[in-house]
Amino acid sequence: MDVRKPTLAGLWYPDDPVVLSSLLTHFFSKATGLPDCFGVVSPHAGYTYSGQVMATSYSCFDRNFSGTFLVIAPSHRGLGPYTSELNWDTPLGTVACNTEMARSLGIPLSDRAMEVEENSLELQMPFIKHRFPHARVVPVLMGPQDYEDALALADTIQNSAAPSADDVRIVASSDFSHYVSADVAKHNDTYAIDALKDLDIRSFYQRLREYNVSACGYGPIAVMAMLARHMGATHGTLIQYMTSGDTTGDKAQVVGYASIAAV
Repeated sequence: MDVRKPTLAGLWYPDDPVVLSSLLTHFFSKATGLPDCFGVVSPHAGYTYSGQVMATSYSCFDRNFSGTFLVIAPSHRGLGPYTSELNWDTPLGTVACNTEMARSLGIPLSDRAMEVEENSLELQMPFIKHRFPHARVVPVLMGPQDYEDALALADTIQNSAAPSADDVRIVASSDFSHYVSADVAKHNDTYAIDALKDLDIRSFYQRLREYNVSACGYGPIAVMAMLARHMGATHGTLIQYMTSGDTTGDKAQVVGYASIAAV
């Protein structure tokens, strides 16, 4: 089976396995999540900025989980929707793809689309390998993210693969507001996130438009919420919110990061 090699190791996160493992262990030691959930929103910025929130997101899954993570991420180049049968190499080892599930999704397969430098998928993989060493993944790269696109993708996945809460968890890869002040980011982001309390996707889209929230993975968030509802989720919970300013000290131009669990 072909392997997708890292493109951002040594840049966005450490490429030394000892250093990376130590960093992730540190993040998880400070993370307070949930016993388990159906799906989460996880950021995808450099670990220096968003790693703590990412650890909180992955702490919302049972750490003994050994099934499949369906990782839905935005394509910053507008590619997709695509999935792939590639395994994912990380400095901590290889994350195997659930090829049977990937083939069953009803989404076009494209290894080439996965091989481009795309942080939204790649940055999730070391967290999965570190926390859930026996789990597999199915990556989904989402291009257009309008409400209709999210509804169609969720329906395609549900009708083709029917993810089960017994052996599948959903990860939506997304950052929130980009390059606004920390106060504006927190106000606008939490207003949009509040719509997810009832997994109300239509309201979520309305609030994004109303406040011009520049979340880059709003489509994957919507797909995750819809699939999680099919799997049994009844509500969404904001677990942690931070901005890049909490790390850099620069509150004037920040990016927002949120850990949100569908329960």
